[in-house]
Parts: sequence; structure tokens; C-alpha cells
Amino acid sequence: MKVVPLSPRALVDELVGRVDALPRSTWARVLLDGAPPTRPGELADRLVEPLRALGRPVLRVSADDFLRPASVRLEHGHEDPDSFRDSWLDVGGLTREVLGPLDPGGSGRVLPRLWNAAADRAHRADYVALGPAGVLLLDGTLLLDRWLPAELSVHLWLSPAALERQLPDAWRWTLPAYDSYEPRADVTVRYDHPARPALVGTVD
Repeated sequence: MKVVPLSPRALVDELVGRVDALPRSTWARVLLDGAPPTRPGELADRLVEPLRALGRPVLRVSADDFLRPASVRLEHGHEDPDSFRDSWLDVGGLTREVLGPLDPGGSGRVLPRLWNAAADRAHRADYVALGPAGVLLLDGTLLLDRWLPAELSVHLWLSPAALERQLPDAWRWTLPAYDSYEPRADVTVRYDHPARPALVGTVD
């Protein structure tokens, strides 16, 4: 399998090109997935302005704003890797409020934030209408084996050694959650060293 080294700027250009190649006749749902040390939200943020410069409306959403209430999320304790793996994300809410409305023929009205996990209460967010040819950039971790609908999925891959080394001490209890994770991604980027990413496959 070919691995193509890229600069961070070239990675942004590559992903922007892939997103903009998606049809403009409907919305484009783009999932950016990676363990917390890869900071997928930061990469998603870097795609916003280049896409807007190409005439694409962009909406940023984070899966962290679609976690379940603490009573459900922490039912088996604060450090249960199986719950973190399978139960923390409100997949139904994310699909209903964000991804489903962007199906072909959908309403295009998205709720960008559902649950404030820090305060353990609902966000007071308003619905947002994503314009024609609009792009949703959704970042999160452990997203890509949940059959979430998307037009493009990107996985920021860390080797097990890099994940163990880079994961903050407070989150090391989540390591077993990644052991069985097999993401289904359209684009895989080796991200052990964010300053030296590498695209798995062939650059178009």
C-alpha cells in the first residue's frame, strides 16, 4: 500500500479538493475521525475557509456536543472503556438532528449542538439552514464503524504506540476502547506526527 508524505498545508489542499469534487446538487457530509491526540476538530476547522472560498457554505459540528446525559453515559462508572466505546455518543440524536436532515431531499435544517456534557444539560442552540452545495464538517472519535451516513469520511490514524504515548493521563483508561476499532474510511491519514502527515493510497 502506497503512503504519500504530505505537508500539513498539502493535506488541507488534498482534502478540500476531495470535498469540492463531491456533487453540488445536494449537501456533502464529511466526517473527520481520530483519537483525541489527533485533534480532528482542528483539521476540520482548517478546511472551513478554503471551502468557503470555493463557494461552498460550511457548517462545523462536533460529536462532543452530541454525547448522552451523564446518567446514561456514566451508568457503569466514570472510567468504563466499553461504555466510552459504545454508549457515550448519542448516535440517534446525531443522525436525527444533523446527518438525516442532509439526506437528499432533506430539510437542510441542522441542530449544531444538542447536549452540553460539561454542564450536563441541553444546549440552547437554534437550528441552522445549510445552503445549497453546503458542506457539513463533523469531527469526533470512534465515529467510523457506526454506519453514520456521509459522502466522505477521513480517519486520522495513530499507531498503537503513538496513541498510548500521546493520550493524556486522564484519558488512558479509554485505551482498550480503541483495540477493536476498525474504521471504515474513504481517506486514511497516518498522523503519528501531525507536522508530517502521510496519505494512505494515491494522491489524485
